[in-house]
Formats: sequence, C-alpha cells, structure tokens
Amino acid sequence: MAHILADRVTIEFPLYHVGARSLKKRLMAASRLREDDSNRIVVAALRELSFAVAPGERVALVGHNGAGKTTLLRTLAGVYEPVGGRLEVAGSIGSLIDPSAGMDADSTGRENIILRGLFRGMPEEECTAMAAEVGAFSGLGEFLDVPVRTYSAGMAVRLAFAVATLMAPQILLMDEWFLAGDADFMARARERLEALVQGADILVLATHDMSIVRQWCTRAIRLGGGRIEADGPVEEILGAA
Repeated sequence: MAHILADRVTIEFPLYHVGARSLKKRLMAASRLREDDSNRIVVAALRELSFAVAPGERVALVGHNGAGKTTLLRTLAGVYEPVGGRLEVAGSIGSLIDPSAGMDADSTGRENIILRGLFRGMPEEECTAMAAEVGAFSGLGEFLDVPVRTYSAGMAVRLAFAVATLMAPQILLMDEWFLAGDADFMARARERLEALVQGADILVLATHDMSIVRQWCTRAIRLGGGRIEADGPVEEILGAA
C-alpha cells in the first residue's frame, strides 16, 4: 500500500570554499548553518521533519520562498539523500518537479522520450508510439526532432508535462511550475492533469497558490526555515498562515 513515512528527516548541503575564519564565524551566526564533523559549513535545508502520509491524502506544502518545499519534494522523489533520520516512500512515484530533470539537452525531444521509455523497461516499439503521442499532445511539431537545448522555457515545460503525465503513479509529487505557463496548452492539459491527480493514491504539491490548495488538497503542511510549523486540514492551516 502506498504511503510516506518521515521520521526526523534532515537534509544538509555543504558550502565549499568557505575557509576564512572570520567568514565562518559570521556564517555560523545564521540559524540554518552549522559546522559538521569535517569542519565544513553546511546549510540545514530540512531539519528533523516527521510526518506520515496515507493513501487518499492530498497534501499541500506551503510556506515562503526558501522554506524547504521543493527540497522536500526532491527528497521524497529520491533526488536528495537524508543525512539524518529515516524516510520510507512506498509505491511508484511520479515527479512533476523539474522540467529539465532527466533530459539530455543535446538530444532531440523524440530521442529523450524514447530514452525515458527504455529506462522504464518499455519495448522499443512502445517507446516509438509514446514519442508520437507526446508529440501530438505537446504540439511541438517539427521541434520534436531538434535538440532540447534549443527549446524555449514554455516548450520544455510542454515536453516534460506530456512525458510525465503518460504515467499512472501511486504517489504524485508536483511543483507549482506545472500549474502555470502557456494558457492555451494548460487549457488542453487541465483535464489530463486532473485525471492524473485523481488517479494517484497520494498527492504532494508544493505551491504558493492557495486557490489550488483549496481546490485539490485536503491537508497542508506549512514549512518555515526547513522545519514543519503547522500540519493539519487545509482550512485550519491556511487560516493560521
């Protein structure tokens, strides 16, 4: 059964090239910085987060910029490894977080789609069919056969969205950039996105848009300074924000 269990999860990032003692002293005055066992200054991006998410829950991560929302999403997706605590994520994961994640900028859109399918263990003929479906849905046309590095930001989002929403994950992780962008494309994509959300056992969404939180989510976790400040029903947390 799909679920997420975090027990005192901590994520830290080392700051390199911080050698001067006076600079270290000034940096150490910041509440989210410390010196580790290797005498490096590290940023405490997430600090001892504990929570559980059960099937059927739709969880919004809210908070100011730098609160730790995207870091937590990437940790749940397996991009970052906790340096402390324990994280258990059971179930297939679908990540709508970073439009460039897993994309080879020098390969074409079509080649990236096929490589993604092969990585998932799909037969080559299915990968080819998937590329055709993604091309039709994204509306990229002839740009599907040019290198991704030539894409505009909007084109990259359309490609990533079309590829990512072909899956049917048990746990869906989504950053708010997928809720914005080209109006015409998003009008066509909304039905597909809503079906993806409704089909997932668990949704974890990081956003600043409270209307989206009220529409899609049943629970909110408010982060601040890498810690959980509040966790509860949406109306309760938004009312306290």
